[in-house]
Amino acid sequence: MPELRTDRLLLRPWRESDLEPWAAMNADPEVREHLGQPLTRDQSDAAVALMQSEFDHRGFGWWALEVRQTGQFIGRAGLDAVHEDMPFTGVDIGWRLIRSAWGHGYATEAALACLAFGFEVLGLPEIVASTTTDNARSQAVMRRIGMTRDGADDFEDPSVPPGPLRQCVLYRITAKM
Repeated sequence: MPELRTDRLLLRPWRESDLEPWAAMNADPEVREHLGQPLTRDQSDAAVALMQSEFDHRGFGWWALEVRQTGQFIGRAGLDAVHEDMPFTGVDIGWRLIRSAWGHGYATEAALACLAFGFEVLGLPEIVASTTTDNARSQAVMRRIGMTRDGADDFEDPSVPPGPLRQCVLYRITAKM
């Protein structure tokens, strides 16, 4: 798993020491507001194992996010294959940060590094991102990194039960040729 560095962040492989803060973040109802129910420690640990395995298999995936100056774990960012049940295909970009890291531009900075990796290293022609219609913070990051939305692409997430988390928006960005 390659490491990516930005001015302030290190996107790196997961460590055993990340498991506790990752689980605490996934147990935070505010962090999970647009994602569904908080996760248990076992669910969070299983997610890390799956993320590591998928990255090793595909050559891309989710990195742990660390503030370079302090070494603090603040979440994850990366690229993921769109699940086959979704009404669109491709590679998805995403991020999830601990609450204390919100509002500092870290998601945007990490996302730009992930876009560069996707376009320059993987040679992807397009990267997509989706979130709930009410997730204004993530949609703002998507716009800041140059993604655009066509309302005709909005969709209901088939993996989510009926309710407010089911209606989603889709953003896209294409590689600059």
